[in-house]
Formats: sequence, structure tokens, C-alpha cells
Amino acid sequence: QVLLVESGGGLVQAGGSLRLSCAASGRTFSSYEMGWFRQAPGKEREFVAATRRSGGSTYYADSVKGRFTISRDNAKNTVYLQMNRLKPVDTAVYYCAADQHNILVPDFRTSWGQGTQVTVSS
Repeated sequence: QVLLVESGGGLVQAGGSLRLSCAASGRTFSSYEMGWFRQAPGKEREFVAATRRSGGSTYYADSVKGRFTISRDNAKNTVYLQMNRLKPVDTAVYYCAADQHNILVPDFRTSWGQGTQVTVSS
């Protein structure tokens, strides 16, 4: 397990940008695949973006492709989510996740942050 702390959420107008950060504890950050998920009110948690251990491979939900960018800095134990051209439908609590197996299929071994609220006004 790894401790994850998200930051960078807030209120932004449609079309604006936000950058989320997720700082991880420990010295084995590079052994974790990292991802971002989100949960809107009344909906189930959904996948947003993920990156493999080296950051060379990235994956995105169709709904955010071309607007969001995930990146990681293994030297800083941090993963980022740059969100551009935000839409009201992007409003949700965003969660950072870490997994040493397969971040695209979270299970009981996945570590989660506490979440950060992103609100996009129209």
C-alpha cells in the first residue's frame, strides 16, 4: 500500500484548465502504475487516465481524450493530470490510484487517495 494525497481541484469555468497533482509516499513509486478516476454525484466511479511505471504508455477514457494529459515524475513521487477545455460534465471528485499489477483493472490491491473536488461551471 502507498499513501496518496491529491491537490489542485477547485472551481473553474467551462473552457478553463486545472492541473491535479497526486503525491505518493514511500520509495517505490516507480514500481506503481498510476491512474486517475472520477465519481460524479449519483454515478459510479469511472476511469479517466492511466500511465504505466515509466510513463511511456498512457491511456485515456474516450470522454477526455485530447483534452486531458496524464504525466508522472518518478523523481518527485508525483503524478499529474492536466485538464484543458473543461466541461460541466467533468464535474466530479477526482481520485488518484496506484497499483503494482494493472491500474486499468483496480481491485483490492489498489491504493486510493482521498479525492479532490473539481467543479466546472457553465
